[in-house]
Amino acid sequence: MPSSPFAPPDPLFSAAPSQRRVAFLFAQPFAHRGLHGPGAPENSRAAFRAAIAIGHGIECDIQPAADGTPFVFHDDDLDRLTGERGPVAVRMPAALSAIALTGGDESIPRLDEVLALVDGRVPMLIEIKAPDRHVAPLCQAVRRALEGYRGAAAVMSFNPLVSRWFHDHEDRIVRGLVMTEEGRKGLLGGLVRRLALRRARPDFLAYDIRDLPSRFAGRARARGMPVLTWTVRSPAQRETAAASTDQIIYERMP
Repeated sequence: MPSSPFAPPDPLFSAAPSQRRVAFLFAQPFAHRGLHGPGAPENSRAAFRAAIAIGHGIECDIQPAADGTPFVFHDDDLDRLTGERGPVAVRMPAALSAIALTGGDESIPRLDEVLALVDGRVPMLIEIKAPDRHVAPLCQAVRRALEGYRGAAAVMSFNPLVSRWFHDHEDRIVRGLVMTEEGRKGLLGGLVRRLALRRARPDFLAYDIRDLPSRFAGRARARGMPVLTWTVRSPAQRETAAASTDQIIYERMP
């Protein structure tokens, strides 16, 4: 969204990205963890193929294996999505690659395998799951996986240190800050969001649909920072998103 000429200066949003840099974020909706459903578990190759088939972007999640290899998997443990139990991060890559995803006939994919599958046909949002301060190893692994990738891709995270790492070490990669106001309303919540934004130096925001419309997201958008929203699951939420954001991250809607 172009910056409004009537918006007063705001130091928080003074470095909005160029439209050329972030144009792919506007182009089409992003399927949350792929277009998953019966026979196509979330974050599976089948779910990503389904999104590609209709020309929609893909949002996926990253967890590290024991050696730091980035795998495309949402949870930090295996319990919900597989027949195994325990943390993802204690398994070596060969072991993770052999674990079947519940509800399909595929195993957990590595990030490099997903990049090869997508092959630039649709844009990608890669959410890095990094809950603590030690983000560098996983960020470095994702950067290595993206070396030579010619498709449109962005990284994003709830952790502002992830976006800041890419700002400082690999600025060519578009980066986003995932935000929610749930449990953080009022003045204190606003302060936390401002501090996170200042630390992250993102190119875009990915904002919780439950918090829209939002003054904070509106300020960002008015000053030229793209705002996406997650996770849109109904026509009513899609209407809310259309009035407040630039693009949606969605799951199957009736």
